Amino acid sequence: MVTIGLKPPQQHITVAELRRTWAIADDAGFDGCWVFDHLAPMGRDRTGDVFDGWSLLAAMAEATRRVRIGCLVSGTTNRHPGTFAKIAATVDHLSGGRLDVGLGAGGDALTDAMMGTPTPSPVERVERLAETCEILRLLWTRPKTDFPGRHYTLTGAVSDPKPVQPKPPLWLGSSGEKRGLRVVAEHADVWLNAALPGTEIPELQRLSAVLDAHCAAVGRDPAEIRRAVQFRLPSDADSALRLAHGYVEAGFTELVLMPVGEDVAVAAEAAAKLLPRLRELG
Repeated sequence: MVTIGLKPPQQHITVAELRRTWAIADDAGFDGCWVFDHLAPMGRDRTGDVFDGWSLLAAMAEATRRVRIGCLVSGTTNRHPGTFAKIAATVDHLSGGRLDVGLGAGGDALTDAMMGTPTPSPVERVERLAETCEILRLLWTRPKTDFPGRHYTLTGAVSDPKPVQPKPPLWLGSSGEKRGLRVVAEHADVWLNAALPGTEIPELQRLSAVLDAHCAAVGRDPAEIRRAVQFRLPSDADSALRLAHGYVEAGFTELVLMPVGEDVAVAAEAAAKLLPRLRELG
């Protein structure tokens, strides 16, 4: 089964335009609608307006009825995992159990520098990601949590209410072949390839095979981890369909479309018109 989500940018846009785009995603029948987790706009020019991802998710939970919502991806260095567990459980309740949780190792040198926050080494960031995954599982499922980690320590930690879902699906974004994909193999429900949009399909397939090898090493069936890819949606319908078909043929069943253009809502409407043809790929 192929699922199709929409990820409109939350930068250089108004809240009214975002609400319109969420309504399009909800009404058209998209499976997911996503935000990102950055303090400055993404792209070559990192200036201008950008809204906070998790505040938007809380609003999106109330503004939609059926579409699943989530953040691709939240940087684990941005919040303590105990705080993050509480935020995510709250949004899950606001949405009636429609939250998917996306996580990555984080690190943004620009925003870390301007906010005066440390930028841990890549190794430490991946270690923190692994600990965060385990802490979330414990806080979401147990009355009390003790966790003697290297980077986080919890003692008799309580996190109530639990999410509406027994455990929100965990989407992990990584392309780290040695450590990052090992964490994905151990904890993820969905792997989101963290390579830049536009990465060639053979490279995505190679990284997927690396993940398979890590799954074998930890004793997990690779088929348990769905494969996701996010990509900018070409304005030409035939080009968009060919691109999506290539990803599906390569084993990526979770497609996250990134509408582009001066008017994001118009681009989202074009994606909605294409949705029935995209469904045929699955």
